[in-house]
Amino acid sequence: MAARCCPALFIGAPASGQGKTSVTAGLARLHRNLGRTVRVFKTGPDFIDPMILARASGHPVYQLDLWLGGEDHCRALLHEAARDADLILVEGDMGLFDGEPSSADLAALFGIPVLAVIDGSAMAQTFGAVAYGLAHYRPGLAFAGVLANRVASVRHAALLLGSLPADLPGFGAVLSEPGATLPDRHLGLVQADEIADLDARIDLMAEKIAATALAELPAAVDFASPSVPTPPRLLAGRRIAVARDSAFSFLYPANLELLRELGAELLFFSPLADGALPEADAVYLPGGYPELHLEQLAGNAGMKASLYAHHAQGKPIVAECGGMLYLLESLTDSEGRQANMAGLLPGHAVMQKKLACLGMYSATLPEGMVRGHTFHYSQMESPLAPLAWSEGARPGRGGEPVYRLGRLHASYLHMYFFSNPEATAQLFSV
Repeated sequence: MAARCCPALFIGAPASGQGKTSVTAGLARLHRNLGRTVRVFKTGPDFIDPMILARASGHPVYQLDLWLGGEDHCRALLHEAARDADLILVEGDMGLFDGEPSSADLAALFGIPVLAVIDGSAMAQTFGAVAYGLAHYRPGLAFAGVLANRVASVRHAALLLGSLPADLPGFGAVLSEPGATLPDRHLGLVQADEIADLDARIDLMAEKIAATALAELPAAVDFASPSVPTPPRLLAGRRIAVARDSAFSFLYPANLELLRELGAELLFFSPLADGALPEADAVYLPGGYPELHLEQLAGNAGMKASLYAHHAQGKPIVAECGGMLYLLESLTDSEGRQANMAGLLPGHAVMQKKLACLGMYSATLPEGMVRGHTFHYSQMESPLAPLAWSEGARPGRGGEPVYRLGRLHASYLHMYFFSNPEATAQLFSV
C-alpha cells in the first residue's frame, strides 16, 4: 500500500497547562468551518481531551502512543486518517520532551512539524528563549514555529513575538479570553457533554486563530503504509454490553473498534438511567466519574440486580477503575458521602483529594500481557486476594492489584486493547 500525503501539524508545549487543547480544538474547528475534513489525534492515554477535540473536528479522536499501541498501530491510524483528511492535527502530551517515549519522539518518528504553544501571560522577552530552547533542544526535530497563547494585549503580543530569533517563525498570538477557556476538575478538563456552551467556546477560539498564520494549511507530510495484520474474529457472534454515560465515559475509540474487528456486536447502556442490562454475553464497565453520581447509581436497584444476575450466570464482566468502584460494596466521595454500590466485588473505596496513582502500567494476566494507564484519586480496600499486580512502565514504580472473581475481571488499569488483541478477546469470551 502506497504512502499517503496530508498536511499535518503536531501541537506541543513546554509544559502541561499551556492551552494545547484549546488551541487544537480552535484550529480544528477553524478548518472544519472552512469546509475541510480534519482528523485529530491525542498523544498519551487521555480520555477527556479527545471528547472536546472530537466535538471540534466532528470525528472520533484516537490515541497515538508508542508505548501503549506500538509504532505499527500508530502508523496505521495516521495512514488511514490521511485517506480522506485535508488536515491532520496531533495534540501532544505534557511538555514536548517529557516522558519516555515523549511527544517529540512521536513527532520525529512520523515527521510531523511541531507547533509550540507557549503561555505568554507571565513573560516578556523570555518567551523567545523558551521558544529557542524548544526548537533546538533536539537536533533534527521538524519545527514549524511558535504560537503565543493567553496574551494580555496587542502590545504584549508584539513584545513576545519580537523576542523570537530571526530563524524561528512566529505564527501569531491569541489574546486571553475567558469565554474561550475550558473548565477543569480533578481528573483534567470537564467532559465535553457537561459544558453547555462548549461549541461557543471552541468557535471563539477558532475566530482568534483565524487572525493568525494558522489559518493557512501547514506543509504536507507523507504517511507510510503500515504492516498490521487483521485481528482474527475471536468474538464473532458475541454481544458485549458497554456502559456509556456521564458516569462511565472513559472509552478509547480504538478499544471499541477492536472489539468490533474481533467480531463482537456492541450494545451501549447507561448504569445511571437504564433499569437493566441489554441481553448480552459480556459486560464492559469502563472508568469515569461514579463518585459524582452516587445517589443515582445507588438508587438504580434494577441495574444492580441485572449485573448480579449476569455475574451469577458466569458471564464475563470487565471493569476498569470507575467501573470497578461501581461493583464494590460501597463508594465514599471526597466530602464523606457514602453510597451502596452493586456489591459484586467485596470491598470499599474512598475518594481523596490527592492523587493516588498516575502513570503507564502493564499487567501480566493468564490471557497474556496487556498495557494501559492508571489515573485515580481513590483508595480501595478488598479482602479478595489479587490475581496479579500491575507493573509500572518505569522501573521501580509500584503496581496495583488485579482482581478476579469468577468471570469478573477488575482493576484500576485502563487497558489499551490493541496492546494484546488475543488477550482482550479471551477476557470477553464466554
